[in-house]
Amino acid sequence: MTDDKGSDPSSVLFGGIYGFLTPNEMAANDASEWQTYDITLIGRRVTIVANGKTIINNQNIMSITGGALDSNEGEAGPFLIQGDHGPIMFRKFEVTPRVE
Repeated sequence: MTDDKGSDPSSVLFGGIYGFLTPNEMAANDASEWQTYDITLIGRRVTIVANGKTIINNQNIMSITGGALDSNEGEAGPFLIQGDHGPIMFRKFEVTPRVE
């Protein structure tokens, strides 16, 4: 487990878009507690609510992140859950398509 609680916000820690967007605050729970995310992604614009706090609000991700499988960002693809070089656990992963 990583324990980012108490750290300064960073694009490479809890809630950041790696190397691109830094959260406005560190909202991590203790490492022994579950973390929750509610992520809204429309095109390259993202809002992240972590543990009930909005930490990134409708910000633009400038380009494809280093974790991308390919550069075909407009095409359908898989959802991937990224850990930090070790096992991860999750309770629920729910996707709600946008309805226009």
